[in-house]
Amino acid sequence: MRKNHVLIALFVVVLAVLPMTTATPEFWITQLNYIGLASLVVLGLVLLTGVGGLTSFGQAAFVGVGAYTTAWLTTQYGVSPWLALVAGLVLTALIAFTLGAITLRLSGHYLPLGTIAWSLSLFYLFGNMEALGKHDGIAGIAPLTFFGWSLSGGRNMYYLIWVLVLLAVWATHNLLDSRPGRAIRALKSGAGMAESMGVNTAAYKIIIFVYAALLACVSGWLYAHMQRAVSPSPFGLNYGIEYLFMAVVGGAGYVWGALLGSAVILILKDQIQNWMPRLFNTDANFELIVFGVMLVLVLQYARDGLWPILSGLFRRLTGGAGSRRNAPAPPEAPALPKRERDAPTEHVLEVDAIRKEFGGLVAVNDISFNVRTGEIVGLIGPNGAGKSTTFNLITGVLPATRGQVRFRGQRIDRLSARAIAKQGVGRTFQHVQLLPGMSVIENVALGAHLRTEVGVAAGALHTDRAREAQLLHEAARQLQRVGLGDYLYEQAGNLALGQQRILEIARALATDPVLLLLDEPAAGLRYKEKQDLARVLSQLREEGMSILLVEHDMDFVMRLTNHLVVMDFGTKLAEGVPAEVQRNPAVLEAYLGGIDEDMPGTLPQSATPAAPVAPAHPANATGVA
Repeated sequence: MRKNHVLIALFVVVLAVLPMTTATPEFWITQLNYIGLASLVVLGLVLLTGVGGLTSFGQAAFVGVGAYTTAWLTTQYGVSPWLALVAGLVLTALIAFTLGAITLRLSGHYLPLGTIAWSLSLFYLFGNMEALGKHDGIAGIAPLTFFGWSLSGGRNMYYLIWVLVLLAVWATHNLLDSRPGRAIRALKSGAGMAESMGVNTAAYKIIIFVYAALLACVSGWLYAHMQRAVSPSPFGLNYGIEYLFMAVVGGAGYVWGALLGSAVILILKDQIQNWMPRLFNTDANFELIVFGVMLVLVLQYARDGLWPILSGLFRRLTGGAGSRRNAPAPPEAPALPKRERDAPTEHVLEVDAIRKEFGGLVAVNDISFNVRTGEIVGLIGPNGAGKSTTFNLITGVLPATRGQVRFRGQRIDRLSARAIAKQGVGRTFQHVQLLPGMSVIENVALGAHLRTEVGVAAGALHTDRAREAQLLHEAARQLQRVGLGDYLYEQAGNLALGQQRILEIARALATDPVLLLLDEPAAGLRYKEKQDLARVLSQLREEGMSILLVEHDMDFVMRLTNHLVVMDFGTKLAEGVPAEVQRNPAVLEAYLGGIDEDMPGTLPQSATPAAPVAPAHPANATGVA
């Protein structure tokens, strides 16, 4: 939004001035009213489908719920339209929550098919209920009044529609730029990662489903009082598809794309209806053909929609601001709450005979080991040894077939990844899992999700600024700590692979973990970056943090760890201090295939020397090599 503020301001001014001009034909005022109504529905789809990744063809049905609720209450019982709006919102929220709790359990193509099913059900309900007038609908709906000012005319209704549209845009922008907004943006391509950061992804799916339904309900309420009559036809599946088409054309991932897509499709639809009969001398309906061709072209040449193209062109023409890479760091803010640390001699993690079977394959075979406070334990072994699977069992990503995992004395192997993260376990992943379209600082702020509470309403209404400042300050502090302080506002996807791995560590540190699990953190790092990483990990150990480390760079592991656990084919081969483990015959057999007479009895060191690091914490000095 910041990059396009001039374009957006110009757009808002035009909207405000246009109806004041008496020369503006009534047709275009009506057209703009319909664009505004559609924009409310499409705005919900931007959040639901474009940002959250949940495809819905049923939003037109929620428009119908809002329209029929106000029509029935105002005509049958004389209820005020404003009270009818409240009733419609409550009813829509209840219906959307119920449908969402059922439908959003589906994935893949089953989810959009599910939305089609309940959309058709509601559509036929509108057309077959006697109280709703069946297919004839309800007529004679009273116009809206606002403090005695009648909104019966199109120009008067225009202001109410567009004030509500702009308020919805403002609230949606605020929401996406907040703690819950970062969680919502993680749903599409990082749900598993977000769960490991403590995000309740199932709850956020229902939240955005209800949010989109409420916007559609407001659109239906406005439609009913603008048209003064309702019937089932505008709330069918074909309109649900058209709303989704508007979102794709405008830019499904962009809030202002909702307005652009609605305008393009409705204006184009009207012009096609006017010009096609003249060009081809026929009354045949060519709309769907043209829309189908247009959709193919948009998907081929503008997969992100028209809004990023338009805003990018506008910035180039006006010499707009470029990258925010050199923007100042967030201002100082009160520190977020921190967890209490355990005594240095206590066991933080106890893995007891944990086992994982995939059918007939035993991936982890009754592994046992412990991690003490302020200790770095290395979990090593050849490729395919089961190290990452062990990580996933500890963090709740995978359920264990049997065995136990205890964290700070409490059993956690039956908990979800979100619950384990809440206990104080942070992690990175073998394959980098970031949100590439979000800035570096936002990715790290997602890691601090559990350390404060900000609701959806507070995010949308912009009342969360103090807590948001705390989150961003903490994220910037962790980025400075790992050496990425110059990249706060760079898109995470633009970083090199090594920097992305460091970014994952910063995100894990933002969770304020007691135990930090690092899956191949040095993979892809250059010599200097490994030195810096080693210093960071050594400092964390001195601060009392426990670290479980999977790494293939043996020199890095041997110099850094207090204790080693070696795995091969899912089984523990050896355990002990690095100096002992690297001479263990079973370990040498697994890595080298045996010992020749001329071969020294130690594991090979990596070609890239690791950094010298500080000695282990005195209380845990167990013979670091």
